[in-house]
Amino acid sequence: MKARECRGPLHVGWHFAVRVAPDARCRRASVSLTVVSSDYSARHLSVLEGLEAVRKRPGMYIGSTDSRGLMHCVWEIIDNSVDEALAGHGSDIEVVLHRDGSVEVRDHARGIPVDIEPKTGLSGVEVVFTKLHAGGKFGSGSYSASGGLHGVGASVVNALSERLDVEVDRGGKTWAMSFHRGEPGRFADGADGPSPLSPFSPFEQSSELRVAGKVAKGVTGTRIRYWADPQIFTKGASFQLEELLARARQTAFLIPGLGITVLDERGDEPETHGFRFEGGISEFVEHLSTDGPVTDVWRLNGDGRFTETVPVLSDRGAMVPTEVERHCHVDVALRWGTGYDTTVRTFVNIIATPKGGTHLAGFEQGLLKVIRSQVEQNARRLKVGNDKLDKDDVLAGLTAVLTVRLAEPQFEGQTKEVLGTPAVRSIVASVVQKSLAERFASTKRDDKAQTALVLDKVVAEMKARISARTHKETQRRKNALESSSLPAKLADCRSSDVAHSELFIVEGDSALGTAKLARDSEHQALLPIRGKILNVQKASIADMLGNAECAAIIQTIGAGSGRTFDLSAARYGKVIIMSDADVDGAHIRTLLLTLFFRYMRPMIEEGRVFAAVPPLHRIIVQNPGTKPNETIYTYSEAEFAAVTKDLTRRGRKFGEPQRYKGLGEMDADQLAVTTMDPKHRMLRRVGVADAEQAGRVFELLMGNDVAPRKEFIIDSANGLSRERIDA
Repeated sequence: MKARECRGPLHVGWHFAVRVAPDARCRRASVSLTVVSSDYSARHLSVLEGLEAVRKRPGMYIGSTDSRGLMHCVWEIIDNSVDEALAGHGSDIEVVLHRDGSVEVRDHARGIPVDIEPKTGLSGVEVVFTKLHAGGKFGSGSYSASGGLHGVGASVVNALSERLDVEVDRGGKTWAMSFHRGEPGRFADGADGPSPLSPFSPFEQSSELRVAGKVAKGVTGTRIRYWADPQIFTKGASFQLEELLARARQTAFLIPGLGITVLDERGDEPETHGFRFEGGISEFVEHLSTDGPVTDVWRLNGDGRFTETVPVLSDRGAMVPTEVERHCHVDVALRWGTGYDTTVRTFVNIIATPKGGTHLAGFEQGLLKVIRSQVEQNARRLKVGNDKLDKDDVLAGLTAVLTVRLAEPQFEGQTKEVLGTPAVRSIVASVVQKSLAERFASTKRDDKAQTALVLDKVVAEMKARISARTHKETQRRKNALESSSLPAKLADCRSSDVAHSELFIVEGDSALGTAKLARDSEHQALLPIRGKILNVQKASIADMLGNAECAAIIQTIGAGSGRTFDLSAARYGKVIIMSDADVDGAHIRTLLLTLFFRYMRPMIEEGRVFAAVPPLHRIIVQNPGTKPNETIYTYSEAEFAAVTKDLTRRGRKFGEPQRYKGLGEMDADQLAVTTMDPKHRMLRRVGVADAEQAGRVFELLMGNDVAPRKEFIIDSANGLSRERIDA
């Protein structure tokens, strides 16, 4: 190459670093060329112009670059298939987590258009995956209501993928295209199959949507497989199967009849999970509910219209503000339960809005207005006086799923966590008020009975809130001179240091006597309970508060109960349940844990509830001469058998082992060493990894419904060792 050619116009496709002759002027020219990539054609740079911004600021589009952002990318692709199903095209979606870290989404919908888009001259597939704000969801009539509306989902995932392959069945053919970090081109895959590490050649002059095969006439669908780019996502980012299954289940609930299959090939054995529900959001509410029912699942639905001004592209190519009329459909399923926890899930065009928005505000507004009106009308029967309902009183024990469908909703950001369309609030409030008022005015026997129970529940919640606020100060930690408001049977500790204080809930007065001698009275308090306390999973809040043992525990801990529970006001850093090592002791421990789970759950969630582990056996090993005998404690039948076998093998003599039936059989020194002294004791921390699953287990084992519990006992009988039964 001559020197004058080096000074000529730059053509990005030339590989100057290889071809330039080594003279001084050309070396200067080669230095200036480093600001421009020599791997791209000029045409290609124009395509990557928008996607490069996505790679530089991924958090703007997917929230983060950890596992949460990785999962958001999956749902950008899946939601496109869901939008097709929502529009009535395709009833099955398959998601595959491949062993090589890639994800594949398959559907049997209309397929991405493969013809040429006239404005860009590119195929529909390339437009969708390389152009930001391009798609069929901008009021073109392809979708009346969809989850995607910004037209950036597929292109963002493409930009953040090391490799993306798309196949489209349409017009009797299978069309295919591949991308490398947003660039269309070809991968030279080997015998091992597709890989992001395969040699890649970008298209130089024009892109090619190649024909990869043939399909039967009328067969349509889309298959997208992509490998997340390790340059973008953090090292520990991974696809979370449980989160994917929860979202797939949720989507299947929201679109009755839609089947979603998730195949995980990453483990030793492939796992397949399928979801398809015909009951819609009513079935969703039943799935979310963990407590006993106060009402059946109620459905509230209606429609509303509103106008808004939006920019519309005119024939001259200019954006003109135009007033358009919108239609909004509202569908709500709700039920009240016996608990106090509130679960409200909101969706816009089946996209979850975990942070709410105008539709949630309208729902709460309409709900509160109707319930307040009904309470005022029944004030004499309910004995409410001048007290006024709060929103939390109405929401206590409520499980609800709220969905709205409208064209082009306004979201805050691409993550779509908050709905911002202002007119939706009044429409949802109006629909809820009208439908719920009709339910309360119904003359049907079931409706009258259930609405009366709802009013009783919300008024009881209001009275409990007011009572808790009135007595909040008296529930704070008292010193020794102020302990008159605490239970008389409480043997409190002297220290006021909450972090280092412990409350032992002990079974029976006999154990209390021994525990008093065994404890460190500076930091350890004792509260005895008589036998088995009330099963609060079955009982009402009033019955629970009226029970002497439950009330004593709540009063002693001093942080309130239910919605009013204030963890910062708890009087003890640890609560330790110390019951006998037998079946009755296990039952008492379960009843106490049920009380904590239902009414003082933050104590469990913060890891401040423990179960003591007292020994089952005491073995005195005889030593020769004047050497003191050795005492060994064992905590299970298996450990006891292993210890005695080892002693016998070594020829050690030991007396008749002592089997402890209860804590009262130990003397103070034994109880201190084995169960109460922090230097030697063993504690089992109680935790809740999944609150919803734990709630279902508590309802199964401790609830009112006997049949499922009986079935569980029968099915689990084979896994229970007879030696574990103290009978």
